[in-house]
Amino acid sequence: SGRAMMDALAAGQHHPRTLADLAKGSLVHKKPALIEALTGQFEDHHGQLLRVLLDTVDHYTRQIQHLDQRITALLAELAGPHHPDLLARLDAIPGVGPATAQVILAEIGLDMSRFPTPEHLVSWAKLCPRTIQSGAKNTTGPTGRGNPWLKGALGEAANAAARTDTFLGARYRRIVKRRGHAKALVAVARSILVIAWHLLNDPDTPYHDLGADWHHRHLNTARRTRDLVRQLQALGHQVTLQPATA
Repeated sequence: SGRAMMDALAAGQHHPRTLADLAKGSLVHKKPALIEALTGQFEDHHGQLLRVLLDTVDHYTRQIQHLDQRITALLAELAGPHHPDLLARLDAIPGVGPATAQVILAEIGLDMSRFPTPEHLVSWAKLCPRTIQSGAKNTTGPTGRGNPWLKGALGEAANAAARTDTFLGARYRRIVKRRGHAKALVAVARSILVIAWHLLNDPDTPYHDLGADWHHRHLNTARRTRDLVRQLQALGHQVTLQPATA
């Protein structure tokens, strides 16, 4: 709707009601507000400047489309005829879209022999805490810079996965309570990269989500009991445990 109105303005149409009639979708019910918004001083030189800006947008849009087609062709050539569904399998990871999958493939490639284990890839991408050794003392440090394009794409994917009802979403919600938002996102980004390593290392392996309740089903019973007792004690309760009778 906005583009249609701007094209009409650039073409010399200044009547507010005529411009408001170009509204589509939900804007059709907001014509009175559109008429009020489109009423003002818009002269021919404004239309000429608007035309220049719209032509610039169209120019860059065509360039982006051309580059997208080129990227798609190169990735299809990279994957080869034996793994045409590679992007689709990476896209199945929660939070990972087609653009993120393209970035992952572009930055780490398909040959996982250079990363013998997922930990090697995670360390190269700087998504794990750095160990600083001084004598007999070991401390942790910041993760480091790593590949900025890969880390940026994984960060966006982790932020999207954190809002899903999946294993990755549950992982974020578990970690954010004790480590904070930033470190929880790094942990989820690390998990996404580990999943990508397995999918690329074995092209015949599909992605299978473990489920949002995986941690509860596999968490040590004694540890979970201890955590629940601590939570109750923090609320001011005195807890006494007694085994249930069969």
